[in-house]
Amino acid sequence: KEWYDIKAPSMFRVRSCGKTLITRTQGTKIASEGLKGRVLEVNLADLNQDDDQAFRKIKLCIEEVQGRNCLTDFHAMELTRDKLYSLVRKWHTMIEGHVDVKTTDGYLVRLFVIAFTMKHKDQVS
Repeated sequence: KEWYDIKAPSMFRVRSCGKTLITRTQGTKIASEGLKGRVLEVNLADLNQDDDQAFRKIKLCIEEVQGRNCLTDFHAMELTRDKLYSLVRKWHTMIEGHVDVKTTDGYLVRLFVIAFTMKHKDQVS
């Protein structure tokens, strides 16, 4: 087995965000090819050195391998389970929506939106 360093995109404050393990190259099976497309999950608080962002999880996808470094690109962002559950309240309505959007530079972005209504003073319980 071999260890490879994971490098986060330049938009984050911390570039070196971890290591990953892969079986060594044997015959026609190349180790770096097995790393490409691998999706990693990192806490945003670790990437930006800001504990206020600890409830966001960032998914990074390995796009390129240079030597022992894996260069990643942004793949997704999620909220942690405890943060999502803390937003859900009794007598409030949760509204969810999603849409696929194609950007002008050809990327396909899937957006998920979550919203909550507020309880009014005169609302019957």
